[in-house]
Amino acid sequence: MFSNRHVIIALLVAPLLSIGAWFAVGQLVGEQPQQAAAGSDYPLLAKSNCRYDSGRCELANGDLQLEIDVQALASGWQLRLLASHALEGAVMAIEGGTPQPMHSSDGGPQQWILTLPALPAEGARLQLVAAAGGSRYYADTGSDFLQRYRSPQP
Repeated sequence: MFSNRHVIIALLVAPLLSIGAWFAVGQLVGEQPQQAAAGSDYPLLAKSNCRYDSGRCELANGDLQLEIDVQALASGWQLRLLASHALEGAVMAIEGGTPQPMHSSDGGPQQWILTLPALPAEGARLQLVAAAGGSRYYADTGSDFLQRYRSPQP
């Protein structure tokens, strides 16, 4: 069987053709990215560091990237939202509580803060809505990325 050169060439070429066909079908019938329409709502994808004790949570939809991190203050905690694009506003709720508006820090539209008296409880969910370009982006993610701030450091 392997002495026939046609079989050998077919064994070498077939995987290349199948990979090429997979990419071609994706280009022809795959979903094409579209610009966000004003007045529409879009979900944000929580990246893997939101599920682990990383100290920050990254959220994304297309080219809009948001990052949530925390800073300790003398009177509590400050959740900080950094955006890749200018935001028109941001609101955050913790575990189904009352939504609290985030405030732009230093008047910049890409950095927003929310001051809290205490960190969310372990396992609490964070709900975020951010407005950009006339569209709303929403996310519901866990607060596991804040674990290192909940436990005392040795």
